[in-house]
Amino acid sequence: MGVYANSSEDDEALKRHGLALAEVCEAELAGWVSRCVTQRAEAWEPGLGEKLGEQAHQAGLEAQAAVGPQLRQLLIADADLQSTSPLAVLRNAVEFPTRVLTQAGVPDVVRDDFAAKAFPDDRYDLCIGSFSDLSVEAQQLGIVWGAAKAHVMISRHRSQ
Repeated sequence: MGVYANSSEDDEALKRHGLALAEVCEAELAGWVSRCVTQRAEAWEPGLGEKLGEQAHQAGLEAQAAVGPQLRQLLIADADLQSTSPLAVLRNAVEFPTRVLTQAGVPDVVRDDFAAKAFPDDRYDLCIGSFSDLSVEAQQLGIVWGAAKAHVMISRHRSQ
């Protein structure tokens, strides 16, 4: 076995994968917000989802503007300095469909104890659980990014 040293090529690859993931997630956020609002609103009152379409769209754009840059900043940071996960950042987007649904008078949904404790602000059980909640492409890029980050971290810290 040789000495494992992290190369700048590995760091650059991780950054490229992170940027690709950030771009796709950011692009998918508006649609995710709209889907969340439509599904929960329709479940409560058929036709309400369509009525909330413009508010959902606007909230989606706000989610992109607020969460997208946070995600990008995390994913381009050095691997050792990433203090949270991209999914944790994306979960902050739940506030945007929640606001639309709350203003429309949609009641909270019943959640299991774990969800209620882990995500107390997720009144409608919308939290992003995996990149696949956004899209298949986000899921695929998330797997690639995760593997690249694992490679970098193992290479850097194996001797420790």
